[in-house]
Amino acid sequence: MRRGRTRARAAVAAAVALGIGLPAAPAQAQTLRHQGRPPALGIENCTATACHFDLPPGTYDVRVTLGGDLASRTAIGGETRRALLPETAAAAGERVVRSFTVNVRTPEGEPLGAAGTPGLDLTVGGTAPALAGIRVTPARHVRQILLVGDSTVCDQPGDPYSGWGQRLPQYLREGLSVANYADSGESTVSYLGNPLLWDAVRPLIRRGDLVLIQLAHNDKTTDGATYRANLESLVAGVRERGGEPVLVTPVVRRWFNADGTLNNGTALLVNGLGVDHPAVIRSVAADRDVPLIDLTARTKALVESLGVEGSKALYLYDEKRDNTHTSVHGATVYADLVREELSRLRLVPRGTIRVG
Repeated sequence: MRRGRTRARAAVAAAVALGIGLPAAPAQAQTLRHQGRPPALGIENCTATACHFDLPPGTYDVRVTLGGDLASRTAIGGETRRALLPETAAAAGERVVRSFTVNVRTPEGEPLGAAGTPGLDLTVGGTAPALAGIRVTPARHVRQILLVGDSTVCDQPGDPYSGWGQRLPQYLREGLSVANYADSGESTVSYLGNPLLWDAVRPLIRRGDLVLIQLAHNDKTTDGATYRANLESLVAGVRERGGEPVLVTPVVRRWFNADGTLNNGTALLVNGLGVDHPAVIRSVAADRDVPLIDLTARTKALVESLGVEGSKALYLYDEKRDNTHTSVHGATVYADLVREELSRLRLVPRGTIRVG
């Protein structure tokens, strides 16, 4: 029996590395449950391009072995189009091991969006993918990074849209999970007022968790006093649960002046009532001693440096004439800025940030 299982695993690993289709996993998992055993949590659950694990909502550590007979470059995604592991190179005949932690929830994307597919779904991609092995186990020691935000942050369900929170997990190692509760169209008013949003997220915060808050784009009719009070309420709610709030100023809109700068209210999120959202966020952060990620300043500097033409690729200008929402490329670049700020502010241990 043991020898047979070893041969079977070797055959499966070889099939995945060579791109050969494998039998579907759900039937096997159902059989194992019928026999009173838990479903397999290894490569038996994979085809050449995807893996499905029949698991309940929770947080899981994933350990992948990459590589094959030929040189390979493999990336791992999962759930609602999340980037979980950046493209990783392995020389011919080499095996490279990487680990990450993934949050499985229902709904699996936006809190007010579709329920998604039960269990953990992973995709195997990259320019020359080769998955030689995989193991999924419940995460025992994990710190959460919960995201509260809008459409520029959320797990966008379909191309060409992508939020920076959707691309952030690839920069984190095992032990840190991203639980993205950003939702399209939300303002500070609507996020606090909807029981399916803040009232549902707040109980999930555990001692030591980080909660990144970026809400501004949709506070178009929120007056200054209300906006400030809402931010302070979110900060207090995180702290009452033992979490650490982090205020994030909004990404800029790609709205250039004739001189090639973004020094205007549209680009820098000043609403119709004259409320300067980034300025209020900075003020609350200073007054309440909250760590600040000034993504407005970082994205402004980047967009201006790229110029009118070069910055188009960050947004959906070519696809949708959209200067607010980011492309996959733009969301990836902006997630990297967040990664840099998490490291600079020492909000996470250096060993949990993936540099390359």
